[in-house]
Amino acid sequence: MRAAPARVRRVVSLVPSLTEAIAATAPDLLVGATDWCVHPAGLDVVRVRGTKNPDVDRVIALEPDLVVANFEENRAADLDRLRAAGVPVWETVVRDLPEALSELAAMLAACGLEEPPWLDAARTAWADVLDEPPPPARTAVVPIWRRPWMVLGRETFAGDLLARLGVANLYADDPERYPKVTVERILDRRPDLVVLPDEPYAFGPGDGPEEFPDVRVALVSGRHLEWYGPSLAEARRVLTASL
Repeated sequence: MRAAPARVRRVVSLVPSLTEAIAATAPDLLVGATDWCVHPAGLDVVRVRGTKNPDVDRVIALEPDLVVANFEENRAADLDRLRAAGVPVWETVVRDLPEALSELAAMLAACGLEEPPWLDAARTAWADVLDEPPPPARTAVVPIWRRPWMVLGRETFAGDLLARLGVANLYADDPERYPKVTVERILDRRPDLVVLPDEPYAFGPGDGPEEFPDVRVALVSGRHLEWYGPSLAEARRVLTASL
């Protein structure tokens, strides 16, 4: 369920991707964001804790005309509390690239904004693979956490983005969206590539690749792989270079 008032002047964002999208389009609208909303750098708004544990009372106290959220990143109980307090909530659903582009356009329209140039640039950057991903040229496993190890599973935005780059996620048919696995199980799948983003777990040169000495490892920008917003305009170029 989502609703927006006729006029929006004050927005609280509970999703880093949506925060960046609004900040790049109409920064004066934002009055609050999560602690994880780190783009653009230097964003000067009230912080309302995290995506999974927002300070609902603080959000309400900011008297937003609209709170923007996401079905996966935010808890239904928190959004229900906001709605019960009379705060309109716009809840996005993003599971693939076409959905991301359409949901961004709808969210910005709910804020009373016209489509910005960066959204058109994102569509243009991915235009030839929007209708259908190309045939896969490589296979990959994409860990997003360790201790325990967790990987991208079914119906994830990041997995779909990789598919449109010709990289097939070997866990795309798993019953879970983020299955817990072991290194041994990952290696049993014989991936061509292990993709290690720098968020939510901060994989880096000395933390992650050592577990896969006989497999090509790609360290990638989590913002370009997992965020849906202005980063999409350059994500294809950045990820292609990393992969």
